[in-house]
Amino acid sequence: MAQVLEFKLPDLGEGLTEAEIVRWLVEVGDVVAIDQPVVEVETAKAMVEVPCPYGGVVTARFGEEGTELPVGAPLLTVAVGAPEGLETSGPVTPGPSGARNGSAPSGSPSPSSSSGSSATESSGGSGNVLVGYGTGAPAARRRRIRPDRLDRTPTLSGALTVEAPVQEAPVSEALVSEAPGVPVPAASSTAVPVSVAPVSDGPVPVVSPLVRRLARQHDIELRRLTGSGPDGLILRADVDRAIRQAEEAEAAKTRTARAAAAPTGASPAAASPAASAAPAAERIPLRGVRGAVADKLSRSRTEIPDATCWVDADATELMAVRAAMNAATGPSAGPKVSVLALLARICTAALARFPELNSTVDTEAREIVRLPGVHLGFAAQTERGLVVPVVRDAHARNAESIGAEIARLTELARTGKLSPAQLTGGTFTLNNYGVFGVDGSTPIINHPEAAMLGVGRIMPKPWVHQGELAVRQVVQLSLTFDHRVCDGGTAGGFLRYVADCVEQPAVLLRTL
Repeated sequence: MAQVLEFKLPDLGEGLTEAEIVRWLVEVGDVVAIDQPVVEVETAKAMVEVPCPYGGVVTARFGEEGTELPVGAPLLTVAVGAPEGLETSGPVTPGPSGARNGSAPSGSPSPSSSSGSSATESSGGSGNVLVGYGTGAPAARRRRIRPDRLDRTPTLSGALTVEAPVQEAPVSEALVSEAPGVPVPAASSTAVPVSVAPVSDGPVPVVSPLVRRLARQHDIELRRLTGSGPDGLILRADVDRAIRQAEEAEAAKTRTARAAAAPTGASPAAASPAASAAPAAERIPLRGVRGAVADKLSRSRTEIPDATCWVDADATELMAVRAAMNAATGPSAGPKVSVLALLARICTAALARFPELNSTVDTEAREIVRLPGVHLGFAAQTERGLVVPVVRDAHARNAESIGAEIARLTELARTGKLSPAQLTGGTFTLNNYGVFGVDGSTPIINHPEAAMLGVGRIMPKPWVHQGELAVRQVVQLSLTFDHRVCDGGTAGGFLRYVADCVEQPAVLLRTL
């Protein structure tokens, strides 16, 4: 018989402990291949498509879209494998003990033996790196199973007689419940209806224990229901319909009782005090990206004794240099360079001079850890919330290379396709809040980093230039730093060097 395996939410790495179901990619009854993505989840880091390590028929899904599941919770169950031989799914005949037997009568030929067909299932191992299982068979095309492709009847031992190969047959809730050692929590989708042989008088025509349990939980008498399945089989939809009817009847009874209890001549406002009550406050769960941001910022404020210094800088020359770069033609032409890319390159040069700010604090060992390379994070606002993609080895890149990587990561952030690895491991963060039209801020350090540079909007302002009042392009720069890693002199020196490079980009030539 087919074996039902439970696929649990895997460890997605980076210390993540839960994920939210965003979109199911398969339905109950679908045939899935090894390593085929089955669900799209949102973690605190990114959106991830989770592949299933088993190939077979989806028998149940656990959790609706929007449900948050912890790592290790069941995602879905898959029926894999196939019976060694196919049995006849003929009428049910009573055995010597009076029990029903789904096997063919003795001496009658089996369809499997006459056709010579058998159902087999390749059991290649999965190897997708996401959970620690490796790659295996290539992904196959998903297809929906038709209910008329399967005819199953209960046997004496509780097994099921299958008339078609497993990969062509839907597996109902009965198969899940009757597989040994597999629990049957309520699935989010009803399993594909199955065709069963007529039942004898007496027993209730219900195959699935899930349907029986659902009826018990809501005090539904199954004998009073008329099944909509083949041969009067009671399906879960029948029980759900009875539950809704019972709830509607109870609600109508309650309304009638309230109307009878209401005093004659009472005003509509008095009869319905809830209508005049103030609206309830909206409660929004802190989960996903919003929850991760909240946890990280709270931890930063709790653990890091931060301080902020700021300075105004004349960015007129920097803007002129950028315009000249982007206007270049011929052999010197290249991709357009953004202001953020130039500021990022200035940051890497400043961190080379002030390495104290490219560090972290090991609180347990009571040590300051100076990091050998600069992995520059930059704040990006998306529809999912604030994310901080990381430009790896920014210290070894020029402005053009940094700009290209920023553009690539920004596009991934907008589409929600950043991987957890692209959102972690930063050593210093650049926050360009000027895109929101504000001049200054006191940013919160991205824990466990030691500093963050904030950049306001660049706008024309009165400025004393070469002894005369002139209109110049002015920007405010702010540096928030961990006071444990350095004193104000180091932080001030870093910020002053950044401002000098903004005002006189030629200063960068010393480090090129």
